[in-house]
Amino acid sequence: MRLGIPTRTSRTYDMMRRPFHRLMLVDSSTPAVTHHSGIIRGSDPAHKRGLRTVASIEFLKGILAIAVAIGLLILRNKDVWDIAEGTLEFLHIDPDLHFAQVFLDFADQVTAGELTTLATLALAYSAVRFLEAYGLWRTRIWGEWLAIFSGLVYLPFEIRALMLRSTAFRWGALIVNLALVGYVAYVRASEIYRLRQGRQRRREELSHPLSTPDGRWSRSG
Repeated sequence: MRLGIPTRTSRTYDMMRRPFHRLMLVDSSTPAVTHHSGIIRGSDPAHKRGLRTVASIEFLKGILAIAVAIGLLILRNKDVWDIAEGTLEFLHIDPDLHFAQVFLDFADQVTAGELTTLATLALAYSAVRFLEAYGLWRTRIWGEWLAIFSGLVYLPFEIRALMLRSTAFRWGALIVNLALVGYVAYVRASEIYRLRQGRQRRREELSHPLSTPDGRWSRSG
């Protein structure tokens, strides 16, 4: 045998081993999911759209909270009772109604310090909402957990408010909160299930490296 000239045996061996480099297991029934630094990649596109819808709602909550905080800070140097009375008159709300009386009593008793505290709480609330919106929009896992836990925190207060007085607004707030928390929890649970299925499938592939789960060969490329 001369150097530099492949023999018939080596060429035959090379031709026989090439197909095995191209053989790989292909299972397109479930989209691949890769978790890297808390980011979901390759998840169900419908979930991504849904999470971004929830993120938009949370972003609007943050904007509303900032507007409330600004309004409270402005009211520190105003006659709050006169403004409250003018607001009810502008909205054509009877001041003799129960909630109108509660509103006027609060406006009459609130102090500048209390308004500052309420404005600070509103700003903190908006910061949480913006953080949650960012996490959900970017499909971060921590954003989903934050949305679930922050939504669950309000449930006891909303249920207690309904027990004290049942109104359409309170029922609507409870239903919307439950819907948002339930959807994000469903997405998180489905991603956990998908990840476990992927791990189980990889274990099966390692135990049977030359065949797909249904026993048929599959070639890529």
